Parts: sequence; structure tokens; C-alpha cells
Amino acid sequence: MHTHPDSDETLYILAGEILMNMDGTEHRVAAGGVTIAPRGVPHAFKVLQEGTRVLCLHTPGGAQAFYFGASEPLADGKGTGPVDFDRIRESGRLNGGIELLGPPPFPEN
Repeated sequence: MHTHPDSDETLYILAGEILMNMDGTEHRVAAGGVTIAPRGVPHAFKVLQEGTRVLCLHTPGGAQAFYFGASEPLADGKGTGPVDFDRIRESGRLNGGIELLGPPPFPEN
């Protein structure tokens, strides 16, 4: 669960499906769908299908340093990897763009 204090986040689902939790309410968003998390509103999303692709836009822009610091490309661009929440938190602290509020609100399975 996180917030973006200085930007609105728009997620356009290019392929697959996500479960979006915004301020305690959950919505499924499939390919072609859009969800917007206004700045300061707690939210999280969970990928529901393998091969899901999401275009994420921040308005105004400026969160690039956060994403570069928080992520690492997967080998050959394929597969999955564990989420390193400590790395995400540290990148947010150093680069701004995000504030982690707590664990994801979704069950483990």
C-alpha cells in the first residue's frame, strides 16, 4: 500500500488484468482499462494474469528517478521476480515519488 504525494498515477492496462485497491475498495481492471489514483490516495495493485503489461503515467512527471532506483530489469525481460519492498522504500526516500504505507492489502495466494 502506498501513495504518491506529489503526482496523480494513471495505470493503463495493455494486456492481462490487475486487482486495484484504492483507499480500501477493490476493482478488477482488464486489458484496455484505465484506473487513476489521485495524489495522496492510498492504493496498491496486484497482477492477476501472467503476461500482464501496464503503462504507468505520473502527472506531473518526475518520478523517473524513483522507478530507476526501485526496479531492475528481469533477465531477457521474461519471468517474474520477488518484490524488494526495502529497495522500493529506499528509492522513495532518496528520490521522492512514493511513500510506502504498509504491506499490500491482498492475500498471499
